[in-house]
Amino acid sequence: MRKLLILAAFVPLAACSTATEVLKGPELAPVMYPAQLAPVEQAYLPEASPASANSLWRTGSRSFFGDQRARRVGDILTVNIDINDRAQTQNSTNRSRSNSASGGVTNFFGLENSLGKAFPGGFDAANMIGTEGEFSANGSGNISRSERVNLTIAAVITAVMPNGNLVIQGRQEVRTNRELRELTVAGIVRPEDISSANTIAHTQIAEARISYGGRGDVSRMQNTPAAQSLVERFSPF
Repeated sequence: MRKLLILAAFVPLAACSTATEVLKGPELAPVMYPAQLAPVEQAYLPEASPASANSLWRTGSRSFFGDQRARRVGDILTVNIDINDRAQTQNSTNRSRSNSASGGVTNFFGLENSLGKAFPGGFDAANMIGTEGEFSANGSGNISRSERVNLTIAAVITAVMPNGNLVIQGRQEVRTNRELRELTVAGIVRPEDISSANTIAHTQIAEARISYGGRGDVSRMQNTPAAQSLVERFSPF
């Protein structure tokens, strides 16, 4: 009962949010650290001790000859997304079946004569039972898909797995007038697959989750109305 009351309390808030988006357009999400894949507690390295007066290095400076590729939680790397996929499938099925069966009783304790009197129109003891059946089914299907996505997005390392692989997640939002474009990427990469330019291709991301879409006035007009969508989904015809 408590859960139902909580849900009922949030329904007006959701309605207000939708109404606000219709009037003012979609709002950008606040900039924050990706927390969906990040661990609850993260270990940070202690601050380096101040350098002496005659030292060549300053506190916080990076190594000149060190590896600048992302490898720790919070580091940023660039993901190059270049999807150019095509798929075409065509299937055809044709099935048919027919059968027939007949049976009769020539002598059944002499009762066949009595049955002949009960059905004088056309009783034949040798063909008392007869069945026929026929079944046929035809089906065909054709699928043709073509997708092309060429984008670049910066992702953040949110976790380091025990075997050294890196969990990354990135999100990008761009608003143009009253239309908001969203791009998200997440997955697992190997440190050795990251190039010297600190970039990685989407084909080298395991468990990749790439989403490209948007919301706004144009997207809303392209969507099917809610009532029509429900009728099409649950209609038995």
